[in-house]
Amino acid sequence: MVLSIKTRRDAVGLATGELLIGGTWRAAADGRTWTHRHPATGEQVGDFAVASPADVDAAVRAARQAFDEGSWPGSRAKQRITVLRRAAELIRAHTDELRTLQALDNGVPLTFGDEYAMSVECVADVFDHHAGWVDKLAGETLPGYQGGDHLVLTLREPVGVVAAVVPWNGPLLLTAQKVAPALAAGCTVVLKPSEFATFATLRLAKLLEEAGLPPGVLNVVTGPGDPTGEALITHPLIDKITFTGSRAVGKRVLAAASEGMKRVSLELGGKSPSIVFPDAEVYAAATLTMGTVTLGLSGQACVAHSRALVHRDVYDEFLAIAQGMTTLVTYGDPFDPTVTAAPLITERQLDRVLGYIERGQAEGARLVCGGGRPDGELSAGNFVEPVVFADVPNSATIAQEEIFGPVLAVVPFTDEQEAIRLANDTSYGLAATVYTADVKRAVRMARAVRAGTVGINGYQLEPHVAFGGFGQSGLGREGGRTAIEAYTELKTVLIPTGDEMM
Repeated sequence: MVLSIKTRRDAVGLATGELLIGGTWRAAADGRTWTHRHPATGEQVGDFAVASPADVDAAVRAARQAFDEGSWPGSRAKQRITVLRRAAELIRAHTDELRTLQALDNGVPLTFGDEYAMSVECVADVFDHHAGWVDKLAGETLPGYQGGDHLVLTLREPVGVVAAVVPWNGPLLLTAQKVAPALAAGCTVVLKPSEFATFATLRLAKLLEEAGLPPGVLNVVTGPGDPTGEALITHPLIDKITFTGSRAVGKRVLAAASEGMKRVSLELGGKSPSIVFPDAEVYAAATLTMGTVTLGLSGQACVAHSRALVHRDVYDEFLAIAQGMTTLVTYGDPFDPTVTAAPLITERQLDRVLGYIERGQAEGARLVCGGGRPDGELSAGNFVEPVVFADVPNSATIAQEEIFGPVLAVVPFTDEQEAIRLANDTSYGLAATVYTADVKRAVRMARAVRAGTVGINGYQLEPHVAFGGFGQSGLGREGGRTAIEAYTELKTVLIPTGDEMM
């Protein structure tokens, strides 16, 4: 099959991506650009501007001016609701274009782009959901505690200027999860998409402009972590940083935020377990678990269940089904309806995954299948055959570290208490799924496993519920009331109601 990345690129008409600063789209001040190569073919997809520290400063100052002038943070609830709902309508109207741009960015196949969590419909739903919170950001009235007549009020006010740093694996959804609640709360935003997935995000920003955002409320600076990201997270006029990405970069964000006591939300990945008991539907457990690390993004997702804890009574059955799932994985042109899985995002990530595969074998895990590279025309892409490791010690590197590739580590257990111990024996705590027919056991496990979200006999993302993790999976939550409140500050107001002062 001849890949058609260039054909699709030319059809979309990708031009050099520009920066959005204060309502104006422009090139970087020093003219610097970055050429993005498609991970499936190595072809040049397009160029985008690399924002220098001076560009970042201009964007932050534009956001600060827009916030301080108050046209957006001081706007009526109806205005913000109207803009966010109009944004959702425009997003839905441009579904095909946005899906195409996302596939050109990171190679996620269109077959996976229809799955709800990666769909444009989900992106629109996020904006609709947060629009519904705008007129419900209520404070409280409290009785006075001491003597004297007075009224105690609490108010929620927007936190200020937000730096939103988004990864490449879900550029549309993860942008929406940060930008929608920030705008709903009345904040202004400086958005930095990943250098490996920029064009879909830029188009989303233009749709938000079209929806009626005033100039300066949303600014976009593109470029790598150095210099663009570093200049953004260290800027003194930023009030809050929201970041999704690796744990290592998250620690740098947290350190930078500490200098100015900036508010922070971090989603830093996971090593999420599927816990399979002998009374479970083993076929469903194995296919769903293996699907999270092979199909679609090829395991390059924070919620990929890359660690399977399987009861010894169904262990061999689980392994056989998981291995069989690898036959459903097809690579190639992301626009081909027969392609089911994406390439790894860069050659560097490919080498990293191959290194984990070697290390797994060196540490005693049994390689059941996979680990090779496809040949022929696919050899130009960042592809690796899906891997199943059996008999993995839970202390092994491949059972403890986030690989971000199509690698499943299968760990046996004997009883419920051992399953709980193994599940919690990790520095992460983002997600987990428990497979069992026993309702009481399901509830016990959901309470015992330290993870931000626990699914029972399946796992999915919802735009209206809190999403985030325990431990080193991050700080804070996205989705629901918790998300929008994270973009506010709580103010207490004391009002005397009697003749005497308090």
